[in-house]
Parts: sequence; C-alpha cells; structure tokens
Amino acid sequence: MNALTLRLPSHPNSISEVEPFVKKIALKYSIGQDKYPNILISLTEAVNNAINHGNKNDQTKFVNIDLTQSQSKICIKVEDEGCGFNPETVPDPTAPENLGCCGGRGVFLIKELSDDVRYVRNGCVVEMFFKL
Repeated sequence: MNALTLRLPSHPNSISEVEPFVKKIALKYSIGQDKYPNILISLTEAVNNAINHGNKNDQTKFVNIDLTQSQSKICIKVEDEGCGFNPETVPDPTAPENLGCCGGRGVFLIKELSDDVRYVRNGCVVEMFFKL
C-alpha cells in the first residue's frame, strides 16, 4: 500500500498547498485530466471545511491529509481536530430555498465529484475515494 501525507496548519493560506499535493498525486498515480479537477476541487473543499468549520481557524490545530492506494482506487482522508458534524444535516445547496445562500456547497461538491465518500469519527474525518 502506497501512501502520501500532508499536515497543514489551520490557516487560510494553507489552502495554497493543496494544488501542489494534488499534482504530486497526479504524477505518482498517473491521474488523467478526467479525474484531476475532481480530486483538486474535492480536496480543496474538504481542507477548507476542516480549517474553517472543523478547527474554526484555530492556528494551534492541524488538518492531516493521508492518501492511500488499494487495488484500482485511491482514498484521500482529511482529518481535523474539531468536534465533528453530521453531513446529513447540511442543507442541500441545490434546493430552491438555498440557491441564494452563501456557502454550504463543499459537502455537496465532494459527494458529486468523488466516486465514493464516507464521514467517520463523527464527521472529523472525510474519506474520498477515486477510481484510477
């Protein structure tokens, strides 16, 4: 099992480290242009949510990213140090009453762009799966 990791401080500037990490993933696992944007957007959203909502921008807390490969897929796990959330309670941003709302689209985008997604540890960990 191959693995890549990244540890980010809970600071908005940390988001800039996501794209170079995804480029490294793309090279290592021969990710094509069909999957690359899905991985980049999903991981950016997950890290942004972990920093802002999970760790509440507390710069003493970290976001950990772990990538593992098994068979014909990769799993990217994003973990924050917050108290978690229930993804089922996040309002659907495509519902008419939510179309004008700012925010709330990250969980939706992750679900749409990943081949599979799981929330564990009370929502402190999101596991995003992408077929290779």
